[in-house]
Amino acid sequence: MAKKGLLLCVCQGTCPSFHQMDVFEVLNAIRRENLVDFVSLHPQLCATDGDEYLKTLTENKTIDELYVAGCDPTMQSKMYRDAFESAGFDAKKHKGVDIRNMTTEQAISAIKELINAKV
Repeated sequence: MAKKGLLLCVCQGTCPSFHQMDVFEVLNAIRRENLVDFVSLHPQLCATDGDEYLKTLTENKTIDELYVAGCDPTMQSKMYRDAFESAGFDAKKHKGVDIRNMTTEQAISAIKELINAKV
């Protein structure tokens, strides 16, 4: 059974671009609406342990769509490429959204828009 998941990456939680946002409320809002099968928070997916996390997660062949809310989607694609390749995860299943400098409500709206987009 195919699964959809949301990862929230917050630049260690110290980046000023996330200070207007309650990251836990963002995850809870998406979770409560059952828009995805799982949600997760990671402090820095572009770090070495982030690569390991992505590899471990995406080795799960039942993940059909992986949404990552954090920095620029183009940067995400470049940063996560090796981890996805190592896990045998099709990078086309990754969809990113930039939520930097947003409020909690704006981030929730941007994530919902991404999840509900018909690509």
